[in-house]
Amino acid sequence: MTTPSPAPASPSRIPEIRVPGMLTLAGLVGGLLIGLAIAGRPAADAALAVAGPVGSLWLQGLQMTILPLVAGLLFSGIVATVAAARAGAMARRTLGIIVSFLAFSAILGAVAMPLLLGFFPVPAGVSFVHGADPGKVPGLADFLSSLLPDNVISAAAASAMLPVIVFVALFALASTKLADEPRRMLAVLFEALAGAMMVVIGWVLMLAPLGVFALGLTLGVRSGGAALGALVHYIVLVTAVGTVVMIAGYVLAVTLGRKKLSTFAAAMLPAQVVAISTQSSIATLPAMLASSRKLEVSPTTAEFVLPLAVTLFRATGPAMNMAVAIYAAKLAGMELTTGALAAGAFVAFATTFGAVSLPGTISFVSSIGPIAAAMGVPLWPLGVLVAVEVLPDLMRTLGNVTMDVAVTSAVDASVEEPQTVETIH
Repeated sequence: MTTPSPAPASPSRIPEIRVPGMLTLAGLVGGLLIGLAIAGRPAADAALAVAGPVGSLWLQGLQMTILPLVAGLLFSGIVATVAAARAGAMARRTLGIIVSFLAFSAILGAVAMPLLLGFFPVPAGVSFVHGADPGKVPGLADFLSSLLPDNVISAAAASAMLPVIVFVALFALASTKLADEPRRMLAVLFEALAGAMMVVIGWVLMLAPLGVFALGLTLGVRSGGAALGALVHYIVLVTAVGTVVMIAGYVLAVTLGRKKLSTFAAAMLPAQVVAISTQSSIATLPAMLASSRKLEVSPTTAEFVLPLAVTLFRATGPAMNMAVAIYAAKLAGMELTTGALAAGAFVAFATTFGAVSLPGTISFVSSIGPIAAAMGVPLWPLGVLVAVEVLPDLMRTLGNVTMDVAVTSAVDASVEEPQTVETIH
């Protein structure tokens, strides 16, 4: 008897949004080059007087959507995760592995990126000073005292992301205990909230080439050629953190999945090629199913676990999102405390459950913005880094696809013997 594959765990039905990714990258390059050309000349002051306000306005457009967007996505994601856990023992085993690894991923990002920056510092001469006060960097005591808001409305008004996220998570869990009708009404409300905010953020991102051009010009004037080196440095370090997550997928397949390393690597290669070409875990799902067949994973397990993992599991998300936020803090000249890193890791872990399959530029803003806010990191460095997200996003997809198949192998190994007995019978 075959267990039916679950429907995707009710991700928000987000309208299709097109983002001018290549134009955004071109805007960044153009802004940097013009900034480099006019640096030190009389025209630089006039250019900064225009570019500064334009870049700030665009960033404010992004920032205004983050809190309601995260509330909608997080509520929907937690409700979907709870619903998936009720699907049976196999779903609970899958979710157990997923939740454990996401926690590990968040801690990995909080530990690995500061270490990498210690060995390979940000190139000297980079100035991201934007005239904005990043505010107080939270310490460990601040992190613990801010977990629960005394007034969620005032916390939201103050953009205190951490207590709002805790409140929304508890609210979502409480809603799963309601009767069907009010529970569905709340789910539809938050789904609509997330969908509407995605439309707004899509509109703002349509102006990304202009906004990023303005930020790039400002960066080029103030930092010169060091800015280009910093962007390359950023891509390498964030990709390195994602590579560690992908390697962990091989370790998981060998240890819990009981697969030979060479066998798993050979089976994964075709799916990884598809992942690179599509930059989409969902589009790679057929190739992942083919990889599972090569690994002799039970069709019952593969057809159940893989759709669930693709829907709920972004293995690289917490680690790479933390890495980006920490790098942004360095660009802003901030030294992060243990409390700030703890707050960021907690938010990175929690908001992963509200992540949806979206273009990299949109998920960059919706996923990293809350982490940066929780750590007291200003958002303006993200406005430049988002333009080069297309390159680290390749590693995000590679790591996620590899880990999805590894988790499927691990779950299958845990139920292998009962399935064999049933087949013989």
